[in-house]
Amino acid sequence: MGIKQFFKKAFSDMKASTKAQHEVDKANFAAAKAESRATWEEAKMSPGARQEMMQRERDAQIEAANKRIAAANERIAAAKKDK
Repeated sequence: MGIKQFFKKAFSDMKASTKAQHEVDKANFAAAKAESRATWEEAKMSPGARQEMMQRERDAQIEAANKRIAAANERIAAAKKDK
């Protein structure tokens, strides 16, 4: 491969990489924009609606924690059984 082909391939690779990174940047920007909009809409919620939303989030966190506890207890029981 000659030097001309080497540089042609190198610049082609850089161009493809730049296009791919641009797509990633566009997606990240759109995600940040959507998150910002969601935060703004949540800030405008009535106090009652905000409390309901926060309670749903807390309930989901408690449920997830209880599942983790149950899984840990199963692992403990399995470990004791193997002894």
